[in-house]
Amino acid sequence: RVRAQRRAKLVMGEQQQTEMHGKVCVVTGATGGIGRVTARELAHRGAEVIIIGRNRERGEAAAAAARTASGGRGAFLAADLSSQNEIRRLAREILDRYPRIDVLVNNAGGMFRRRRLSPDGIEMTFALNHLSGFLLTELLLPALSRASAARIVNVASNAHRGVDIDFENLQGERGYRGLRAYKRSKLANICFTFALAQRLAGSTVTANALHPGFVATDIGARSDWMAAIAWRLVSLFAIDVEKGARTPVYLAASPGV
Repeated sequence: RVRAQRRAKLVMGEQQQTEMHGKVCVVTGATGGIGRVTARELAHRGAEVIIIGRNRERGEAAAAAARTASGGRGAFLAADLSSQNEIRRLAREILDRYPRIDVLVNNAGGMFRRRRLSPDGIEMTFALNHLSGFLLTELLLPALSRASAARIVNVASNAHRGVDIDFENLQGERGYRGLRAYKRSKLANICFTFALAQRLAGSTVTANALHPGFVATDIGARSDWMAAIAWRLVSLFAIDVEKGARTPVYLAASPGV
């Protein structure tokens, strides 16, 4: 894990000198928040960025911003990452277009105050925050393995502290609480990253998880009006998305990683 607070000063100075010309980067959840800034910054360094998200209007706008930053490289692919069928379709489309991928940033996620199910009948927080990145990573590993030095970057959170993974209640059917489900999904991100890093040891692919800081995005304001009000109040104490994107960009672009 790399913590945003320890890297902030190093990140900006080094990133401004980092070039990624010829690199192909996939960023999920990149139609807004730190995902959009991450995609823009990687494009600014010369990478060809594939932006993944559900909302086509926001996605095309993010891709246009990436093209402006890079001088012409940036594309949007629409997918509902809570659906495993959609993830498999997306992976096929990416692999058809890009036989080699240099960076995969698993950033997509959400927080849901009330329990709801994904199209596959899985508790939505676990499906979107963890299983989507897990499955997409597995499906794109062949293309990542073709890069000379590929990187998998998983956006986790210090919110994982204070919980464990309840394997007898992964669906949250008993005593569901939105924040606890979110915290457990972030713990799953970290466990997956450690296991993946061990599995990939000695290969050309690395895996890292990160805590971006408490960032003022809309992740906590998507469920209902009560959640939106509460989230906007606590977000007064959060950092902005530009600062929140520093660590994912560092892990994706820095020659020191």
